[in-house]
Amino acid sequence: MTSQRFKSKIASSGSRAYIAIPFTPNDVWGAKERHYITGTVNGCKVRGRLESNATGYFLAVGPVWRRDNKLEVGDQVEVDISPEGPQGERLSPDIAAALDSDPNAKAFFESLPTFYRKNYVRWIESAKRPETRANRISEMMKLLKAGKREK
Repeated sequence: MTSQRFKSKIASSGSRAYIAIPFTPNDVWGAKERHYITGTVNGCKVRGRLESNATGYFLAVGPVWRRDNKLEVGDQVEVDISPEGPQGERLSPDIAAALDSDPNAKAFFESLPTFYRKNYVRWIESAKRPETRANRISEMMKLLKAGKREK
C-alpha cells in the first residue's frame, strides 16, 4: 500500500479538531468499511481510524494529542499516512487466495481493527505443518464468514 503525503490545516467543527484527507481512501487503498491508518503529522506519530462525513474523509485529532505535540487548530501540517496492519498485498499467497475466494469474508477481514487481523495471520503463520496451516486458513474463512473477529 502506498503512503500518502500531503499538506493540510488542522480545522475544527464545534469542539472537535480534525485534518481533512484530500483523497478518497477507497480509491487509493481499496474499498473497506473502515480505514485504520498509521503515520506522522509534522513528524509526530499518529494512528487511528479515518472518519467520513458529507464533505469527505478526515482524521480526528484530540486535544491531548495536539497539546503533547504542540499543535493547534489552524496550524499548517505535513501529513504522511498509510494503512495500518496486514494488507492484502502483504499477506502470504495462500492466505490472500483464500480471502480472494470470498469477497464478503475478505471485506469483513479488511474492516477489522489491526489487532484482529494480525492475530489471524499470526495464528496461521505459527503452524509448523502444512496440513495445520491449511486447516487454520479454512477455519479462519469459516469464522470470517460468520462475522467473528477472533477464534
